[in-house]
Amino acid sequence: MDKDIEDMTTQETLRAVEVRRQVLSDKSIIEMIHRDDIKRIMSESIEVKQQILDDKSFVERILKCADEMIQAFENNGKVLFCGNGGSASDAQHLAAELSGRFYIDRKPLYAEALHVNTSYLTAVANDYSYDIIYERMIEATGCKNDILVGISTSGNSENVCRAMQKAKEIGMHTIAFTGKDGGKMKDIADILINVPSKTTPRIQEAHIMIGHIICEIVENTLFRSNIW
Repeated sequence: MDKDIEDMTTQETLRAVEVRRQVLSDKSIIEMIHRDDIKRIMSESIEVKQQILDDKSFVERILKCADEMIQAFENNGKVLFCGNGGSASDAQHLAAELSGRFYIDRKPLYAEALHVNTSYLTAVANDYSYDIIYERMIEATGCKNDILVGISTSGNSENVCRAMQKAKEIGMHTIAFTGKDGGKMKDIADILINVPSKTTPRIQEAHIMIGHIICEIVENTLFRSNIW
């Protein structure tokens, strides 16, 4: 092989080795950063939950939510949920825990998320306004002493606020799952569950935890104690 060509090949090989070494080094740094992110995010989530655990009044409000739902179900009432985006997913999730089952085989409970009929949702949003999609459903299905759980991390979702206002007009009990400030919903709700965080993912993680706690208390009270 020509010496110049051989030298060029060697230099290219060395450059390739150096590039690979740099890539591996960068990857190692990135992985280290990601590990730190995982620990930070989990720590933030734990901190929010610890604040809730240490707040006696917050714990009492969670218990009051469960008590209200138990009374509603004992009187053949229902629990309705509404939210947008991730909060809509939480609404549907929690409704399913009640209408299906949580831990034990038992009778179904009447619980539903208001966004599950997409034909209704798109028709009303298109013909009227997205702001009234939940309000109209409450007007159609809500009864006195039923419960509406409105979920909004900001507490300001207009369609959820309007639904809660309509629920109060009907005589329903209203529960708001929000973030730290509570937004507009804090002045509407009978019970405010305002998670002590301003970060949407941390708020949503706490919402589902609190919802699960409520579902477990409701199920245990109504079925393990043989009330039903």
